[in-house]
Amino acid sequence: MFSANRVKKALLISFSVSFLSLCMKIAAFIITDSTVAMSDAAESVVHVLAVAFVLYGFYVSLKPADEDHLYGHERIEFLSVGVEGAVIILAGLTILFFAFQNLITGFELQNLGAGIFLVAIASVINLFLGLYVQRVGREERSMIAVSNGKHILTDVWTSGGVITTLVLIHLTGWIYLDTIVSVMIALYISYEGFKLIKYSINGIMDARDPEVHESLLRVLKDELPETVKDWHHLRHRTSGRTTWIELHLVFESDVSLKSAHDDATLLERKLIDSVQSDAIVTIHLEPEEPHKEIHNVLKGANKNRGLDEFI
Repeated sequence: MFSANRVKKALLISFSVSFLSLCMKIAAFIITDSTVAMSDAAESVVHVLAVAFVLYGFYVSLKPADEDHLYGHERIEFLSVGVEGAVIILAGLTILFFAFQNLITGFELQNLGAGIFLVAIASVINLFLGLYVQRVGREERSMIAVSNGKHILTDVWTSGGVITTLVLIHLTGWIYLDTIVSVMIALYISYEGFKLIKYSINGIMDARDPEVHESLLRVLKDELPETVKDWHHLRHRTSGRTTWIELHLVFESDVSLKSAHDDATLLERKLIDSVQSDAIVTIHLEPEEPHKEIHNVLKGANKNRGLDEFI
């Protein structure tokens, strides 16, 4: 059973701890003047902003359907993830700008030991935070929380690269490694931002969820009621925690409307149970004969043709 309070608590903790981690990374950048440390701090700025918007999106997604939003508000999840991806790409471009600017104008690093310590502490905090938020998201089947947990763990890997770079610079004195790794981090987080935007666009465009599709097909192939001769026009889309499913069922010609409705309701329950999210199923009942004529009669509807032409 989905627990909104548990997900909300995880996201609030994520926002608070991410802000603390950001402060530590900013301090590391200030005392070291390292571009690679700045890139890590910039990614954390993005993360804090993204978590704030994700938290807002989560609150909106919980609102029930109303007169203006008959299907509810859960699709804001895709907007939330898309904004997060766009801001991440913007952070990547900012890192590239400062990296090349420092390469042209020159730079000098300092206090590397203290900077390494601060980034390491922030990284450990984020590691536990990311694992916690991702676990809550998976257990509660909340894509918003799962995405947020993945983003936190991405920040951990970024910080790991920063720590390694600062240690190598401290040991070798080769400061240009700072620029090289900064560019690599910028490209990496930009790629992660692109994947989030792709997920957002796929959701907005109602791209098919392969796992949901296979689950539905298993039911339709193996668990059809005996009175059902065939099915077609299967469509489905998932928004937040709800999957909307539509299909047509072809029944034997001599089946009563009540029996057909009862069997359709039984199949509806099986389809709902087959998916991991909440589900709303709409089934169109059709007689076995004359099936093709039933569909053909609606061709050209709403094309300035009179209703009497369809009767």
